[in-house]
Amino acid sequence: MYFNLSFLATALLVCASPAMSATVIAFAGADCTGAELGSGSGGSGTCLTEGSASARSYSYSGVTNQIQFFQSGGQNDNCKGTPFATRGAGSGCVTAPTGVNIESARLT
Repeated sequence: MYFNLSFLATALLVCASPAMSATVIAFAGADCTGAELGSGSGGSGTCLTEGSASARSYSYSGVTNQIQFFQSGGQNDNCKGTPFATRGAGSGCVTAPTGVNIESARLT
């Protein structure tokens, strides 16, 4: 019985390791509403992008450290420039500022 409990505890630690990836879903509407436009997942250092498209809001889950959001357009495409929002570990929803959309998110 002791072996089984040790094995279970070890299995739970492996499942909770930081190697797990975060998931991002792009939405057409504010506050993560409307049509889903696409999704992606990755680990630290990954840039998740809509490519030539953009979205009004992004939901995120499974972030282990930090996620940064970049508006669509020119110097900010593909996780470049200055993020308009940064969130810590966990899950949530981010809506782009009025007049712009989100094009990418970088996991750090």
